[in-house]
Amino acid sequence: MKRFFALSCLMLLCAFAGNAQKFALIDMEYILKNIPAYEMTNEQLSQISVRWQNEIDAVQQEAQNMYKNYQSDLVFLSAEMKSKREEEIVQKEQEAQELKRKYFGPDGELYKRRESLMRPIQDEIYNAVKQISDDKGYQLILDRASAMSIIFASPKIDISNEVLVKLGYSK
Repeated sequence: MKRFFALSCLMLLCAFAGNAQKFALIDMEYILKNIPAYEMTNEQLSQISVRWQNEIDAVQQEAQNMYKNYQSDLVFLSAEMKSKREEEIVQKEQEAQELKRKYFGPDGELYKRRESLMRPIQDEIYNAVKQISDDKGYQLILDRASAMSIIFASPKIDISNEVLVKLGYSK
């Protein structure tokens, strides 16, 4: 009787586990490549980044020119003038570092700008994925692009095109 009860419980447990979960995959890189707003935002951020980098490069070049001038005038400068010019050079180099931190640091302008421009696109994708998940009963949806441990996945469970259709970008 104990064996029968244990076997029945095991079969019941297996039956629940077998149909309890549904999985799907998305490829975020694929989805983003097919959204024109994302490509335009990337281009805009790239242009801003180049402009800021050119500004930083100009300040660094100015510091290098100051140093070269200092090197050539070194023989003619008094001790007081040397220290003053050295301080100016160090200050210019610090200005370049501060600009780099301001624009490209962890909480820099580029990060803030990217966050403000990309957040609506990411939220739209998330809402579409969530709605598809709710409609089709998926328990788990993995991003193939960021999940490095996925070696193989059947194309049958990839819902990237469904997400694009839901967003209005039919494929």
